Amino acid sequence: MEKIKEHFRYLQDPHIVARFQLICGIRGTFSEPVRADSLTHDRCRLAEQAHFHNNGALHHCTAGETGDERLAGVGVQRRLTGVTEPRKPKHEVEDASPNGATLPAGGEGLAASGSTLKPLRRNSLTGEAGQEFVIENRFLFYLFTFGTELGNELFYIIFFPFLMWNVDAFVSRRLIMVWVWVMYVGQCTKDLIGWPRPASPPVVKVEMFYNSEYSMPSTHAMSGTAIPLSLFFMTHGRWEYPYPLGFSLALCWCLLVCSSRIYMGMHSVLDVIAGILYSILILFFFLPALDTIDSFNLTCRYAPLIIISVPLALAIFSFTLDSWSTSRGDTAQILGVGAGVALASHVNQLLGLMPDLTADQLPLTVPVLSVGMVSAAMLRLVLGVMVLVAIRTLMKAITIPLVCWVFRVPSYDVRKARQYAEVELPYRYIVYGMVGFSVLFVVPLLFTYMN
Repeated sequence: MEKIKEHFRYLQDPHIVARFQLICGIRGTFSEPVRADSLTHDRCRLAEQAHFHNNGALHHCTAGETGDERLAGVGVQRRLTGVTEPRKPKHEVEDASPNGATLPAGGEGLAASGSTLKPLRRNSLTGEAGQEFVIENRFLFYLFTFGTELGNELFYIIFFPFLMWNVDAFVSRRLIMVWVWVMYVGQCTKDLIGWPRPASPPVVKVEMFYNSEYSMPSTHAMSGTAIPLSLFFMTHGRWEYPYPLGFSLALCWCLLVCSSRIYMGMHSVLDVIAGILYSILILFFFLPALDTIDSFNLTCRYAPLIIISVPLALAIFSFTLDSWSTSRGDTAQILGVGAGVALASHVNQLLGLMPDLTADQLPLTVPVLSVGMVSAAMLRLVLGVMVLVAIRTLMKAITIPLVCWVFRVPSYDVRKARQYAEVELPYRYIVYGMVGFSVLFVVPLLFTYMN
């Protein structure tokens, strides 16, 4: 058992992340060498971000105080004790950080051999801009930036609708079901375990947007595993294409997303491995049940009630796991999209819209691409996304003031108002539930009228 724990500590060590970044051409501009107590730094910062949920009291770090004691002081604690803080190897305690030596102000020494940048997006919770870093390999920077975007909201907004409107609505709606369940379980597990992100320094934070969320497991790794593998299994036998090619593309997709999270400094190797294995475990049990769940959503007379109430109950449960954070709102948002898509599939079935293909119409063949086909697909995507953005904007403008009025929460500061669970949960659930409903019902109906 001790040997297993030692392996876990090694895979969780932030210095492994820092070495990977260094190999890939990312250098920090830290003005001081990394101290042996640097691993406690992120825990202190994480606790201070949560101070407003402890009646505004700040528990300042003191000499000799451990990260766990610090978090316990504000009611944020690690819920798993089986894996302890990664122990820094002796040679790394004695030497400087493996990613960024002591620099003069501004990091001129490293900037001479690369481009100095800051994270593209600020921290979604604190607004923190992040530390400057030096890029020595632009190709890998753009490659891994693309890889990490394959797990972000912008990708989902484009990918799922494109698949729905231009390729295969049957596969798309089932893929969304898988995505919703995998992301929900992953986000809840994060809040239950409560491990912080890799410490910086030594890790360079190439991305800051999700830095205030917990780390274990990596939900990017979970979605980056679940989506391509599910897409492969769902299209296998339904579409005619070279299956070794399809599996190879799915594997490359998965590896790119997972490795990008280490490159970005957002996850340890252990977080990513756990995310991959966790996702495979979920798929093992969930994929065989897809036919039953989808059939229930389409045909059961009580399906609308279940579709709306069960995800809402799951969202309420997730809101009890931790204090306010971006991940909590994202969970309600994901569940809202899933509920909206499932409800739209039921309505389509009742009205006879977008019927599923029969067995004698399968398998489908990949069409030969033409300028007209690509142009039509892109036009549908652009028009459809514009409709979705308009619906989201309208629903947001209506929902937030309405929910604030119902629960008597001041609405003059929207960011502050959304830190109340009674505002954030219905806002996210209603707005993105309507977006999900529009993806499968409103926009396809509009395309039908537009011919």
